[in-house]
Amino acid sequence: MSSVPDGKKLVRSPSGLRMVPENGAFNSPFSLEEPQWVPDKECPRCMQCDTKFDFIRRKHHCRRCGRCFCDKCCSKKVALPRMCFVDPVRQCAECSLNSQKEAEFYEKQVKVLLAGGSFVVTPGASEKSEAMTCRLSNNHRYLFLDGETHLEVELSRISSMQILTDGSSPAEKDIHTYTSLLDTQFISEGGSSRANGMLLHFKPAGSQEPRQLRVEAADDQKAASLWLAAMHKAAKLLYEARDQ
Repeated sequence: MSSVPDGKKLVRSPSGLRMVPENGAFNSPFSLEEPQWVPDKECPRCMQCDTKFDFIRRKHHCRRCGRCFCDKCCSKKVALPRMCFVDPVRQCAECSLNSQKEAEFYEKQVKVLLAGGSFVVTPGASEKSEAMTCRLSNNHRYLFLDGETHLEVELSRISSMQILTDGSSPAEKDIHTYTSLLDTQFISEGGSSRANGMLLHFKPAGSQEPRQLRVEAADDQKAASLWLAAMHKAAKLLYEARDQ
């Protein structure tokens, strides 16, 4: 184990080298824990094609799910940033497909979220709104909202998020909790419905009292819509990690 700058350390696990925060409390909320590998003695056959292992047909463990496969069913090495691996790692067909889909989030949407967007923010039931820039923090743990005032929302304390689209009106049945959000596909960069805002329900640090923020697109509607679409994808990954 060796220390490196920026509060991170290089660790070696059975699955490969990982670059992780020095303090586990500062893990990205999108990160996934390494799975426990299925013990060799419990998998005499490939868990995909049922091929029996022998001296020629070796067993391999998928670094994402921990299950046991033959080389044919677990041959792809794919980047897995959600587990902080330095290099691409061996994954089964199902897991490699999921990791490839997530790569777009890290390569494109994270950059959009870090760059931020311009919005009009209304806290709670207040009638007073404020023009603010909303962006994701560099460690991916917070939403920073900056205007005349400064607000911080910890992603792990968001209980629900509702994406508002053109022509939509907020209603209780439209709010996407972490369970229903996983199956929601109605908003995307190229979709027919353009996002123009979101409602966040969260609990501030040190409080159990829920609060609400209404965030609506300001002047640049297209840029705001792209930021909201990226935030929708971020929320999906966040809640998948929470359900792990």
